[in-house]
Amino acid sequence: QVQLVESGGGLVQAGGSLRLSCAASGRIFSIRAMEWYRQAPGKQRELVASLTRSGMTNYADGVKGRFTISRDNAKTTVYLQMNSLKPEDTAVYYCSMLYDSTRSWGQGTQVTVSS
Repeated sequence: QVQLVESGGGLVQAGGSLRLSCAASGRIFSIRAMEWYRQAPGKQRELVASLTRSGMTNYADGVKGRFTISRDNAKTTVYLQMNSLKPEDTAVYYCSMLYDSTRSWGQGTQVTVSS
């Protein structure tokens, strides 16, 4: 299994920045993709950004140009740099990693953007 521990959420004013981190342990050699999702109150969980083993990235339309997904050289920690934050970015953010034929989820971290 792959275990994930997230950190970095918090309260920030609109226009500010936050960086989320997600550290993986366990079967890290089998990780195929690292992803960030978010879920706002009353809404479905949505994919925010993804990073494949080969380094390809993909972003939701609403965060392109503002958010950046990256990883460390050991490929065990994934980051989400969030700039120019907007109140509509308020949500619980979840790290997720695909490995073998399954997926692990982090515990979630709250991001609140005040106007």
